[in-house]
Amino acid sequence: MYLLDSNIIIYYAEKQHDCLDVIFQEETLYVSEITRLEVLGYHRIGTLKSLFEQLFQEFNIISISGIIIDKAILIRQQKSMSLGDAIICATALVNDLTIVTRNVKDFVWIEKLKVLNPFEN
Repeated sequence: MYLLDSNIIIYYAEKQHDCLDVIFQEETLYVSEITRLEVLGYHRIGTLKSLFEQLFQEFNIISISGIIIDKAILIRQQKSMSLGDAIICATALVNDLTIVTRNVKDFVWIEKLKVLNPFEN
C-alpha cells in the first residue's frame, strides 16, 4: 500500500510521466493531511486546482494524530528534516505504508521505512 508524496501527485497531474500510471491504478492510495496542505496550498496552483481537488477526493487521507506527531518528533531529533517530510515519514511508519516519492534521498536514512521511486526503473 502506498503513501504518496506531494511531488508524485504534482508529476501525475502534469501527465508527462507514464511511470506513474501503474501507481495510480492501485485500488487504495493514501496521502497524509500534510500532503493535501502542500499541494492545495501552493500559491501558484493555477488551473490544476480542480484536478488536485478531484484526486484528493479519491485518496484515503490520513489525519495527523498524536502518534504520528510523536513519531515525527523522534525522527526530527535524529536528523534535520523538514516538518512536512517528518510527518509524511511518520505517517508511513505508523501505518506500515510505502512512501512513493522522487526525493528518495530525503528518506533513505530512516530504518524500517519503505520507499519507492517510480522514476528509477
